[in-house]
Amino acid sequence: MDNGDIEGGGSEDEFHTKQSGRKYRPVVAHDPAVLEMSSVPPGSSSQEKTNTNSDRLNDNTNGSEREHRLELFGFDSLVNILGLKSMTGEQVAAPSSPRGDGEDAPVTFDRDRPGHNDLKLGTLMGVFVPCLQNILGIIYYIRFSWIVGMAGIGESLVLVAFCGLCTFLTGISLSAIATNGAMKGGGPYYLIGRALGPEIGVSIGLCFFLGNAVAGALYVLGAVETFLNAFPAAGLFGEAITTFNGTEVAHPIQSPSSHDLQIYGIVVTILICFIVFGGVKMINRVAPAFLIPVLFSLFCIFIGIFLAKKDYPADGITGLSLESFKENWSSDYQFTNNAGIPDPEGKVYWNFNALVGLFFPAVTGIMAGSNRSASLKDTQRSIPIGTLAATLATTALYLVSVLFFGALATRDALLTDRLLTATVAWPFPAIIYVGIILSTLGAALQSMTGAPRLLAAIANDEILPVLNYFKVADGHEPHIATLFTAFICVGCVVIGNLDLITPTVTMFYLLCYAGVNLSCFLLDLLDAPSWRPRWKIHHWSLSLLGASLCIVIMFLISWSFTVVSLALASLIYYYVSIKGKAGDWGDGFKSAYFQLALRSLRSLGANQVHPKNWYPIPLVFCRPWGKLPENVPCHPKLADFANCMKKKGRGMSIFVSILDGDYHEHAEDAKAACKQLSTYIDYKCCEGVAEIVVAPNMSEGFRGIVQTMGLGNLKPNIVVMRYPEIWRRENLKEIPATFVGIINDCIVANKAVVIVKGLDEWPNEYQMQYGTIDLYWIVRDGGLMLLLSQLLRTKKSFENCKIQVFCIAEEDSDAEELKADVKKFLYDLRMQAEVIVISMKSWDVQIEGGSQQDEWSESFTPAQQRIAGYLAEMKRAAQGDENKLMADGKPVVVNEQQVEKFLYTTLKLNSTILRYSRMAAVVLVSLPPPPVHHPAYFYMEYMDLLVENVPRLLIVRGYRRDVVTLFT
Repeated sequence: MDNGDIEGGGSEDEFHTKQSGRKYRPVVAHDPAVLEMSSVPPGSSSQEKTNTNSDRLNDNTNGSEREHRLELFGFDSLVNILGLKSMTGEQVAAPSSPRGDGEDAPVTFDRDRPGHNDLKLGTLMGVFVPCLQNILGIIYYIRFSWIVGMAGIGESLVLVAFCGLCTFLTGISLSAIATNGAMKGGGPYYLIGRALGPEIGVSIGLCFFLGNAVAGALYVLGAVETFLNAFPAAGLFGEAITTFNGTEVAHPIQSPSSHDLQIYGIVVTILICFIVFGGVKMINRVAPAFLIPVLFSLFCIFIGIFLAKKDYPADGITGLSLESFKENWSSDYQFTNNAGIPDPEGKVYWNFNALVGLFFPAVTGIMAGSNRSASLKDTQRSIPIGTLAATLATTALYLVSVLFFGALATRDALLTDRLLTATVAWPFPAIIYVGIILSTLGAALQSMTGAPRLLAAIANDEILPVLNYFKVADGHEPHIATLFTAFICVGCVVIGNLDLITPTVTMFYLLCYAGVNLSCFLLDLLDAPSWRPRWKIHHWSLSLLGASLCIVIMFLISWSFTVVSLALASLIYYYVSIKGKAGDWGDGFKSAYFQLALRSLRSLGANQVHPKNWYPIPLVFCRPWGKLPENVPCHPKLADFANCMKKKGRGMSIFVSILDGDYHEHAEDAKAACKQLSTYIDYKCCEGVAEIVVAPNMSEGFRGIVQTMGLGNLKPNIVVMRYPEIWRRENLKEIPATFVGIINDCIVANKAVVIVKGLDEWPNEYQMQYGTIDLYWIVRDGGLMLLLSQLLRTKKSFENCKIQVFCIAEEDSDAEELKADVKKFLYDLRMQAEVIVISMKSWDVQIEGGSQQDEWSESFTPAQQRIAGYLAEMKRAAQGDENKLMADGKPVVVNEQQVEKFLYTTLKLNSTILRYSRMAAVVLVSLPPPPVHHPAYFYMEYMDLLVENVPRLLIVRGYRRDVVTLFT
């Protein structure tokens, strides 16, 4: 029955009458966490029911004090067994197999969550402030007005927009990857490595480490140069005098000595190194305070710009003037000396490309938030908002500053006054000196803090053995990595020239940004089921554009530096490929191998598939329980359902059918049937292949299929078949044994199982469904049921449906805790669903009133009688000997109390489904394994009670593999 039939037809009472009189109560958003699930009374007297329930409570096969309810499912409390508590780092012992034969190995979700951190920061202090502090730095204060004077207002606007667009697109890619799961330490290295593989991750990660270390030297030199300009008397070697020849009268221009820069820079680097040794907690507390002088200094600069007058406060300062704006609109590229002072005899010629290299470090720093992921309360919310807000705010500041600086002073003043910001600042220049020094020292402190931790994160992954010296235990400071970073920083400080260092930093940052964009491009293009970022504003074309801009900017700055940086990354990549240890992080290239299938089969091998690369490969069992119309080789709705198990139609399905008989006699018939089935699959627009197997009977044919079908990791992992609803109606007594045999074969072969009940009513892609997709999550299934519900919602027919997850708690006290754990678990999986916990009361609770007892008896009593009749036939065949009972050619052991308990289990669950999910678009419920030594006929009775009156039901059983993961 379609939802449209329910909505459009009749009154609610009429609908209740059609569905066996059982009343429907829809589940709404404000329902309490605990929904009581009343006991199932048999149709006998009250005293008999009480005794039976008491015996059932005392019968504990596992020897524990408390019985496991829903025994047929191998039910264990989700709180303890599913592993939700391990999300907090608590280790939970794996249960023994409910079957007792080892078929269910312990299954745990991949949730190696980051270590607990007491310091949890929000979006403002955890991401926005660090990003703003790293982006706003020395370039703006002592180089930006010079850039405006050299490039002019017009090209300066293009320069800012060009560089800002690159970092903004990178921020979008970073937001998408960072919100696709929990993050560990390592920042961009972790993101790139998990997306592009360990080799690329390590090579780009080491280059990014070098970029951070060199950036520390850049900030230190900026702080020292500012200090020496503010206090010239502090210079040890005196000042260098440069003559400016751009005006009619030569003016002496003073700049600090390079030796002073080197000596003071080394001292400051050593002091910062000692601070870093004090620990990251102290740095995290102090670092935000460095931003306050920066913001105040910006305020003073803009106040000074508005208050400036002609020839005040210095020569060349015109105030906001339209004439200055027109004069400075065009570019004036020229030669300068090494200090950036215009000089016709200078050796350095500046053009737009060179200015890109000089300015680009002023827009870097967008990774500061991702580097602090372990300290954030909500990384999936804070990183996108904080990073993009800081990027947009600083870009807007730069664009406005271009206009103001261009209209503020003459070109001569812009090119000669290296501290124009201090000259115009209100009320006095010292504020700017303090702001520059504190901002650059704070940025240097961040670089000296982040770089060693990045190196330690690379070492801790144990991909590159040579880096093992830098490994650190959890909770310890990376002292050796800090010393190594300080050594690199001191080496760059010795160079002493800011303009020579900035292109090097730019190359390493651009290489990292290109890696982030390529990672998002690959993940977005492949669009694996595990790719579900919370940040929705992204597209593979934007990531590709961002990566292209990074490469273009690298070559614009310097093709030689670009070649050197790419060669360095390539050498590291080659070294990691040879010497590094292999690691499977579920990266995007592995996902691409699955889509390339045969071409990548050798690379994949036959190892266990990482949950992030898991794709459903359905084995669709076309052999119907009954007859199909002539020339129709497969149920028409099976292909529609197989398409619902694929994200955007991607993936492969294997449609199989079985011809009874001898292979030599029916080989040609099998080829013709295979061709017919393949044609039908193409007609149904389903990506898949057809296979026909000839076997003596269905059971042997399926057993051969499940063992041999597929190659390597491209073997089918889910068996899809129709529920045999006709077996009782047409009295097909051979169906139970075949059906149970197929399920057991799937369990032994470690295949997941999805059984579709109500296949005739399954919607096609044009039939829109409304309501809910209800999951009755009873046993561990590796997350398969959750993933199937998400895949259903990607289809147009189910996109308007909401997901409800029903979990079973044995005691009321477990319900609230279980609900909170499951909600947190679903949030980390990026799955939108409402969690509803049902508490199962004791089995001996009696239901007052006769109407509900009569209703349950209508289903229970006939099933009980049929089982009793079947048992009597077995006893007659065994001549009354209980030890010689045979069914389906196998010896069986019948425990009548256990049989009755299983009947109660399925009937109780069926009643709960009808109570809360009668109007659901589709219901998913766990498939109980066939009990060992029970006749197949009994199992079919249990299943019939479970599916009774549920119009559209998916019965799901997972396998010994996780198909979902928390991490990106």
